[in-house]
Order: sequence, then C-alpha cells, then structure tokens
Amino acid sequence: MRNEHKLTTLDNGVRIVTEAMPSVRSVSVGFWIGTGSRAETDEQAGLSHLLEHLLFKGSSKYRSLEIDQIFDGMGAEINAGTGKETTSLYARVLDEHLERAFDVMADMVFAPTLEDIDAERQVILEEIAMYEDDPQEKVFDVLGEAVFAGHPLGRAIIGRAAVVAGTPTDTIAAFHGARYVPRNVVISAAGAVDHEAFVELAATRAARATGSNGDSEATFSFAEPPAPATTVAARRFEQKDTEQYHVCIGGPGISRHDDRRFALRVLDTIFGGTSSSRLFQEVRQDSGQIGLYVGTRADNLAQAMGVVGDELERVRREPATPDELDRAKENLKGRVVLALESTGSRMSRLGSETLAGAPLLSIDDVIGRIDGVSQDDLAELSESLWATESLSAAGIGPDAIGFDQAISAIGITERVAERQA
Repeated sequence: MRNEHKLTTLDNGVRIVTEAMPSVRSVSVGFWIGTGSRAETDEQAGLSHLLEHLLFKGSSKYRSLEIDQIFDGMGAEINAGTGKETTSLYARVLDEHLERAFDVMADMVFAPTLEDIDAERQVILEEIAMYEDDPQEKVFDVLGEAVFAGHPLGRAIIGRAAVVAGTPTDTIAAFHGARYVPRNVVISAAGAVDHEAFVELAATRAARATGSNGDSEATFSFAEPPAPATTVAARRFEQKDTEQYHVCIGGPGISRHDDRRFALRVLDTIFGGTSSSRLFQEVRQDSGQIGLYVGTRADNLAQAMGVVGDELERVRREPATPDELDRAKENLKGRVVLALESTGSRMSRLGSETLAGAPLLSIDDVIGRIDGVSQDDLAELSESLWATESLSAAGIGPDAIGFDQAISAIGITERVAERQA
C-alpha cells in the first residue's frame, strides 16, 4: 500500500498535508499549532488552553453565535484541544461544505477577537476546580512533576488558576501573536479532498486571515524550552480525603522519533494495553513518559502494589512469551488499521506528525515495523524503561505513610515528598 499523503509548504510557511480517501463523501480538516503547555513559562501556564477556548468567542468575520450556527447548518461539529506540544482546531464536514468550513476555521485561528474573556476565564476556573477534585486524573500530573522535576512537561496542561484569572488581555493577544503564525501552523485534511484544490483554498483563505502577520519573523519569538534533564527517581504524594489510594508509577520514556517506538507499543500491549494483558495500564508516550496506574482501597494497597512489583520484575525477566508477542503484534496491527479507516484519525495523524517533524509512514511500513519487533527489542526496552530503581511514584490518598510503605516494598526507595492539595 503506497503512502498517499501529499505535503506542500506555502510561501508564508504554512504546511498543507492531505490524504485522499475516494470512498467517502466527508472531509476531516484540522489546524495544528505548535504551542502547548511544554512551551509555557510558569507565568504563562494555562494560556495555550485559555486561548484555545477563546478561538470560539468570535473572529474578525464571524461572531461566536454565528460560528455555531454555520456548523449546525452544515450538520457538522467543530472542536479543539490542547496538549503538551500542540493546540488543534478540527471539524468533519461534507465535501460540499469544505470551503465554508475552512474559511471560518482559518479566521478563528488567525484572527480571533479575544472577546468575552472574563466569562471564559470562569469556565476554565471551573474546569480546574473539577480537575482538582478528580484524583484519578490528577495523579498522572503529580507523576509528571516527579518524573520531570520542574520542567514544563511535568505541569498540568489545564494550567494554573492564577494565570488564567489574572493575565491581561494584551498579554493574551501577544501570546497569540507570537505562536499562531504561519510557519508554526500545519493544516491537514483527509477524506474527499483534492490536494491541489485544497492548497489553493489555503493559499487564498489562510493568507487573507493572517493579514500582516503572514510572514513576519519578528512575531515568532517565543523560546522553545530545553529538553528535560536526566532525572532521578522521585516520589510525590498529595494527601486528600479519598476512599481510594490513586497511585502512578513511571519514568522517562522515549522520543516519538525513536525507532524503538514500535517495540514500545508492542510492549505496552503485552504489559497492559488489552484485556488479556498483564496489567491494566495507562501509558503516555507523546511527552516521553511511561506510567502505570492503580486505584485501590487502603486495605488492598499493599497487596495491589505487591502485584505491580512482581509484574515489573517479570517484565524485565521475561518481557513476552512467543504467544504473547504474536498476539500483541496482531492486536496492535488491527487497531492501527481500523483506526485509520476514520477520516478524523488520518487527519489527526497527518497534522500532529507533520507539526512534530516525524516521518509519515505508510500503513504497510507501520505494519512492517510492528512485525519486525523481536524478543530482544522488548528485553532492551524493559530493562531501560521499567527498572524499578529508576522509576518515580506519585499518589493521592488519605495517608502518606501507607503510600510510602507500599512503594518502598517494591523497591522505589526515595523518601516520599508531600505536596499541598
């Protein structure tokens, strides 16, 4: 199967990447901007997320209500998301509505009016309050703090309440002006789309929306943060009156550019990625972090962590039996192919990988890489990533002492550091 994507860079630096799927009548289109929590200072923590919300509050050509009405009228939905390294605005529409949808989205991205900011601040402050009350979600960010030791990668994407509440409008506008510039933007589309026609559409509509910022180098001035330093194993615990302990164990992962990423996905499938795997696990790979999660009552904590410790030892001693390896490969290949039958999944893959500078492999290439994963590949990864002495731990629960004892029992020996709730 040939690699069907096409990539064009406009004169102003915007990259356009598409993949035609002739059997469908819809198009998924996304704008991918190279800004997220990783590229924020402490004083900016949450501005990428806040700005994502503000894209929907009106643009130079369209009021907030009008944006909703236009997409409702097309029978389509528009949504957005913020991550560690990217912000995205995306929609799926019938091919006949592509030009109208693109015009609205380009204006939202490049020319937001930043109106009604105070109301949107309150929405996000409520989200932050809900996040603080959800230990099952928050414990992953507590683990991030332990693993990345003060680096922005360890900070919650949602941001800090003080930044969201107190950043002046002109600072938010400057933040947008520095990051939402053409050469920091990828526009992707998958489905019933012709590449040349889409490039022409982008060249006219996106250029019109960017206006005077079109190719100005001076506006693109924010500094990329350094790579995280080599970290030592650490522990973080947040005392909270909960019925369960919520525990994460993990450490630094590998880059999304690393050729071992296919072996890591196979190892994840074996260790905890399926209902027949060794553990129920959540792994965050895009930010260079691995982790497993356990939620259990206090009276089961020691036993649960004992099981985790045994499996961590086992995954280093015997990362996979031949049957497990074959089953994991077939499971992973099936999930990859089935996911890419969706225009939305293909659009997201095109946009995120192009923005990150990662190679866009054909499906056949991906399947070949998965088939090529060996027992030795898994053994090397298990030894380097899941060595107990190099892992960090994070917990939220009623008592730090119980957490400390359970973690120490499996060989994570650094003394627990309590953090304020």
